[in-house]
Amino acid sequence: MDRARTILSNAAGLSKAEYGGTPSTLCVGCGHNSIANQIIQVAFELALKPHEILKLSGIGCSSKSPAYFLGMSHGFNALHGRMAAVGTGALVGNHTLRAIGVSGDGDTGSIGMGGFKHLLRRNVRMVYLVENNGVYGLTKGQFSATADEGLDLKYAGHNELPAIDLCLEAIAAGCGFVARSFAGDAKQVRELLKAALSHRGTAFLDIISPCVAFNNDDVSPKSYAYGRDHEQPLQELGWVPVAEEIVIDESDPGELTVVPLHDGSRLKLRRLESDFDPRDRDASVARLLRATRDEEFITGLIHYDPTRPSFAEAAHLGDVPLASLPDERLRPPPDALERVMLRYR
Repeated sequence: MDRARTILSNAAGLSKAEYGGTPSTLCVGCGHNSIANQIIQVAFELALKPHEILKLSGIGCSSKSPAYFLGMSHGFNALHGRMAAVGTGALVGNHTLRAIGVSGDGDTGSIGMGGFKHLLRRNVRMVYLVENNGVYGLTKGQFSATADEGLDLKYAGHNELPAIDLCLEAIAAGCGFVARSFAGDAKQVRELLKAALSHRGTAFLDIISPCVAFNNDDVSPKSYAYGRDHEQPLQELGWVPVAEEIVIDESDPGELTVVPLHDGSRLKLRRLESDFDPRDRDASVARLLRATRDEEFITGLIHYDPTRPSFAEAAHLGDVPLASLPDERLRPPPDALERVMLRYR
């Protein structure tokens, strides 16, 4: 094998360029483009196989994003607010696919709220991303359901209504992986994506993604300036893939520990003095409510519960996807139909 090819390829034999998509048609500087770039980087690093990936979206600027990454994957652009329902059906048909759903704050928080809540309730195995900018950017900047109360924007005017916190909605619906990040924090987005892709059920990521056209005033909590100045990470995040257990000695608060990993790299760990535990559901809810009250922009893993079975597990779908079963296993034989018909003669 050519040495240059080896250096530029991952374990799946693919280069990073092969995880790309079509050129973006979004505004220059749009946070959605940054998120697409991080998905490409994560897919390359994890050596994902594109033909095992299903991309889903609804309608809106955010829902154009899947065209810009993983061009060799399966894809479906659904109707406005219907991504969750379409994704549920697709993953019942083939639960062995990994699904990445990209939605927007309007697509999820308004017309798609019902489907969103039921997807979480069923725990369908999907990485569900909301590219959250607080406005309907595709239709010239009207406030969405996540727009901050009291916000004044040049094009939309004054917002009188309280914002819907999609992370709170996700926890209330039983989601076992709930996180928030900022499109301008590329490292955190990547680490959360890696962890989300390994989760057995629905992994929900609310990513604040500034709209440079309609909602990037410095006063807006969903602008680049506000995010850079006010982001408060809950943890220093790093994701390690499942492998033979690595055990380290207990360290003191503030002490740096260097851990050799299975791939030959090293992980630097520093124990933080923090009592926040994302496994405590009540504490996660309380932390979100406090952040709203104190006008904080918290990011990181907010809630985590890996114990719930996925929808495919709960429905006993088996090892072979329904889409791959032969007709004789999906349809009753002719004599069975004849016996049913005899009852009505």
